[in-house]
Amino acid sequence: MNFVTLFNALPGACAQGLIWGIMAIGVYITYKILDLADLTVDGTMCTGGAVCIIFMLNGHSVGVSLFAAFIAGMIAGLVTGIFHTAMGIPAILAGILTQLGLYSANLKIMGKANQAVNGNKFDLLVSLRNVKNVPFYQNTILFVAIFIVVLIAILYWFFGTELGCSLRSTGCNPNMSRAQGINTDVCKVLGLMISNGLVALSSALLAQYQGFADVNMGRGAIVIGLAAVIIGEAIFGKIFRNFALRLLSVAFGSILYYLVLQTVIWMGIDTDLLKMLSALVVAVFLAVPYWKAKYFSKPVKRGGNK
Repeated sequence: MNFVTLFNALPGACAQGLIWGIMAIGVYITYKILDLADLTVDGTMCTGGAVCIIFMLNGHSVGVSLFAAFIAGMIAGLVTGIFHTAMGIPAILAGILTQLGLYSANLKIMGKANQAVNGNKFDLLVSLRNVKNVPFYQNTILFVAIFIVVLIAILYWFFGTELGCSLRSTGCNPNMSRAQGINTDVCKVLGLMISNGLVALSSALLAQYQGFADVNMGRGAIVIGLAAVIIGEAIFGKIFRNFALRLLSVAFGSILYYLVLQTVIWMGIDTDLLKMLSALVVAVFLAVPYWKAKYFSKPVKRGGNK
């Protein structure tokens, strides 16, 4: 096996892992903080890219395009939140319904199945060409890494506010939160909006990075997000106790996921099996805490027994 090929592919895998890490942080908010299974992600992961590309093609700046993508993601989260809280639809089904509707919405936004953006004509923040052999200030890995650090700092501040603590309380114990006067429905909707806004932001950066937005670019995104969350928690959970560091561990988990994926491709395994391998990785990491508690934990001694 040619290790040089693998080594040359690692910067691209790291860059892609960092971009998907933003999406994984969004998944963390619903999966870990709100304790909701939100499948809107698969639809939102296309919506953000579609909106960003179309805005840029219509002459708007990259900053405005990113902001528009973020707002579009928040609207998608709002729809899921309304389905769940105002209509009483279970969260997982509400996400599926929104995801289904977004497929048609994404086609309407782009006008066709995919839209490309030329890096030579547009000033892109990230690009496949900006992974190596470019000035440090144009390096995709450096830019997205700084972007994630700033994002985590903002989220750390927000979840330390009264409103942010209400969101965390809602996910931890909704009954007690309601008893304390917290409107848990509003908190759930807000959490879903923030989560999907971050997913759409990640999608917008990914569309710039790969040079196009495609209606199927979000298929299976929830699996990647869960893989990043679970891998990060399994490896760094004992080390990172601080909330900000836990968010950082999710980004690390995403990078590790893509490094493993790149290694699998380099080893010559059929790429048609990648989705299956991803599902198996998530299943194994989900099972690890259960196996650890059932087979490796010491039995609890009962009082009075000698």
